[in-house]
Amino acid sequence: MSTPQRNPQPLSQPHAGDVQRPAGGTVTDRLVEANERYASDFTDPGMDARPVLNVAVVSCMDARIDLHKALGLELGDCHTIRNAGGVVTDDIIRSLTISQRALGTRSVVLIHHTGCGMLNITENFRHELELEVGQRPSWAVEAFPDLDQDVRQSMERVRTSPFLLHTDDVRGFVFDVKTGLLREIDPEITPDP
Repeated sequence: MSTPQRNPQPLSQPHAGDVQRPAGGTVTDRLVEANERYASDFTDPGMDARPVLNVAVVSCMDARIDLHKALGLELGDCHTIRNAGGVVTDDIIRSLTISQRALGTRSVVLIHHTGCGMLNITENFRHELELEVGQRPSWAVEAFPDLDQDVRQSMERVRTSPFLLHTDDVRGFVFDVKTGLLREIDPEITPDP
């Protein structure tokens, strides 16, 4: 799969007191420079940390997914929580608990996607890391062979968490990276006739 190439902006001239950047710069240098351009026109929107729509969206970190555009969201509308696979882990529960209890969210939207890298690795990844670095990771890979079933598992983890106040509006979806459409996943497995 080819990725469209963008021409990075040239690095600006350093100001007095700036940290000297290596010639050619790094990706991080370009990000910092982009931030400087952004900040030059930035005005405080005067928003609270509480999302306007009282929703938290959990999704995969995949760079092909622009959640705000895909869901028609604006700055301040939601909490966005992302990880590899968009799976509900202890850390996702931690973030959702803070989102609900301290910042007022009531709804949870879970989004996995087609072509996810988590479909192509296994829990053996941890063993391979242990052999390479001499230490077994304390975290689970949370790889999965079935998108729909993992969305169901993630919904169940949210719905059964004792730490979350609001578990009645939890919905799960698969985002199609080719069409941009969401497909809702029924939380119950329906047996074939």
